[in-house]
Amino acid sequence: MADMLEYKCPCCGGAINFDSKLQRMKCPYCDTEFDMETLKSYDEDLKKNAQDNMNWDNSNEQTFTDEETEGMSVYVCNSCGGEIVADENTGATSCPYCGNPVVLKGRFSGDLKPDYVIPFRLSKEDAIKALSNHVNKKLVPKIFKDKNHIDQIRGMYVPFWLFDADTEAHIQYKGTKVRHWSDSRYDYTETKYYLVGRGGNVGFTNVPVDGSSQMPDDLMESIEPFNFDEAVDFQTAYLAGYLADKYDVTKENSINRANQRIKNTTEQLFRQTASEYSSLTTQNSSVQFQNGTSKYALYPVWILNTSWNGQNFLFAMNGQTGKMVGDLPVDWGAFWRYFAIIAGSIAAVIIIIGLLYNFL
Repeated sequence: MADMLEYKCPCCGGAINFDSKLQRMKCPYCDTEFDMETLKSYDEDLKKNAQDNMNWDNSNEQTFTDEETEGMSVYVCNSCGGEIVADENTGATSCPYCGNPVVLKGRFSGDLKPDYVIPFRLSKEDAIKALSNHVNKKLVPKIFKDKNHIDQIRGMYVPFWLFDADTEAHIQYKGTKVRHWSDSRYDYTETKYYLVGRGGNVGFTNVPVDGSSQMPDDLMESIEPFNFDEAVDFQTAYLAGYLADKYDVTKENSINRANQRIKNTTEQLFRQTASEYSSLTTQNSSVQFQNGTSKYALYPVWILNTSWNGQNFLFAMNGQTGKMVGDLPVDWGAFWRYFAIIAGSIAAVIIIIGLLYNFL
C-alpha cells in the first residue's frame, strides 16, 4: 500500500493542495500560494525526514582486577545512600553530599574499570579561595560572608560516561521575517513566512553525562567544560588521597541524556546559520548517528559543604579549571537598593532626554 505524503503550509501549518485553476499549490486556510519549484524543494526535504537513529556501540569494557582493587574500600552513607570509593588510608569520613557520617561497607571489587582519568590540578586551598571569590562577587548577606562555615571539603573523582558520534542531520524550521513601518495615519507590520531547511554532518567527541545519581546533573554541567586533552589512562594510584564516587547510573541509562545534548546542540548550530530570520521554530528534526561509541572516565571535582543560619549549601569546583558554582542566599535588601539605583539612573536619563527634546 502506497504511503500518502502530506504537505504542510509553513505559514499556518494547514494541509495544502494543488489548485488546478492556479496551477499552484494553495493553502485553503490562509490562502498562501506556492509555485511548483518551491514545492519540489520542499518535497526533497520531506523525503529526508526520518526517525532519529541514535544507537551506540558497546565499547571494550573492562572490570577491575583483584590486584587493582587491593586496599580500596567502599563507604556508604546511611542517610542518602551515596557510595564513595576511598583508599585504605581513609578513616572515618562524612558524606560529601549530605554531610552525615558514612561507614565502611567493604572491599571494592567487580565494577567497571574507568578508561581514563583527568588528574586533579587544583588543591584544597585553591577550592577555599575560589569559594571566597565566588561569594564576594554575589549579592549575599554580609553576615553570610563573615559567618558561613565550611563543614566539608572533599576532592572527589566523579564518574562520567563520554559519548562520541558522527551525526547526519536534516532540520526544517518555520522562519519569519518581520518588517515595521509607519505613515502619517497608520503603523504597519508585514510578516513573511519561510520554510527553512538545514542539513549536514557534525562530529561530537567526549559528550559528558554524569554517572552518579547523587550528584545533581545541572551542577556538573555548570562546571563544564573539562579539557579531555589532559586525560590519561586510568590507574588506581590517582585515587590516593581523594574519594571516587561509584557510578550508579549505567551507560545504557545515560544514553538518552547524551542523545538529547547532541540533538539540542546540532539544532542550535544549524539555527545559527539562519540568523537573518526574525524567528525560527523547529518543525522537523532528524538526527542519524554513525560510529557511536562510549567510554568511562573519572573527572576531578572539589565538593564544598557550607552551613549558615540553619541551612546547608552545596558548591562544586572543577578540579582542573577552577570553575566554581553553587547556590547562595540572596541579600534582598541589597538587591532592591541596587535595583532602585539602576531604576533612578534610567529615570534621570529619560528626564534629561525629555528636557533636551523640549528645548530643541
